[in-house]
Amino acid sequence: MSKHKEEMLDSILDLNSNNIWDVSAGEIVKLWEQESKEESFQPYEEKLLNTIRLAFDVVHFNPEDERERNKYAVDDWAVFSRVNRQKGSVAIRHRTISRLSDLSYENVKHITAATLLELIDRNFGGGWESIPLSVKDIIESAFEITTTTLPASRIHAPGGTLEKKVSDGCEVLEVAKGTWVEAIFAKKKAPMTKLRFFSDDEYDEDGNRIRRHEEDDEESDEELDDRDEEMDDEDEDIQPSEDDDTFYSSFAPEADVKDDDDDTAGLSVLE
Repeated sequence: MSKHKEEMLDSILDLNSNNIWDVSAGEIVKLWEQESKEESFQPYEEKLLNTIRLAFDVVHFNPEDERERNKYAVDDWAVFSRVNRQKGSVAIRHRTISRLSDLSYENVKHITAATLLELIDRNFGGGWESIPLSVKDIIESAFEITTTTLPASRIHAPGGTLEKKVSDGCEVLEVAKGTWVEAIFAKKKAPMTKLRFFSDDEYDEDGNRIRRHEEDDEESDEELDDRDEEMDDEDEDIQPSEDDDTFYSSFAPEADVKDDDDDTAGLSVLE
């Protein structure tokens, strides 16, 4: 294990769904045995085992059974004990990805483009279109996939698509289809940066809001109070004069209202 990984995992309690893929079975056993000596460790066992299951095969066995003990004493298994001895021991080994059906949204992020194309090549040689849609979705969640189908005589033409894609960092798989060749290009997607929103307000355990910038809020409230006082003073200074018709001048003079009897005015009666 690299120095970086050792620094990252000072304790088995640091194990999570992201770093589990880069930890060896031997390192897990070492960290588990160190931490299991603590009295507070037992409540975390099941959660840690579920995390380990993401990348490892996990089996429980009776260490007192010689046949079972010998079964997991081989090189590809690593063994450690549960705090509760009645639950027996645990054997783990890295889960291999040998088929496309072994891929998941979790483990696909931790394989290389070259490994992915090897898996596709083992899929009966059918090319990209032979892969089930559900598996394509998993693959495309972590890789950029493009394809092109050209005559075999043109697939390696200088300056062609294949040459450009490879120079752009893509891995390529060529699948023969008669006199034509399907080129499948795979390139790992860059990890997305999650945006986080930080509110100015914080809340205590009871759900009551705590102001992060209380001093700023107090200053703002004082400024508003001063502004209100200034506006009140200005209103007091303004005294309407006797000939001030500002209010009434905003309205148009009322139109003359005619009586109903006047509706016939100006009309001649035909006899």
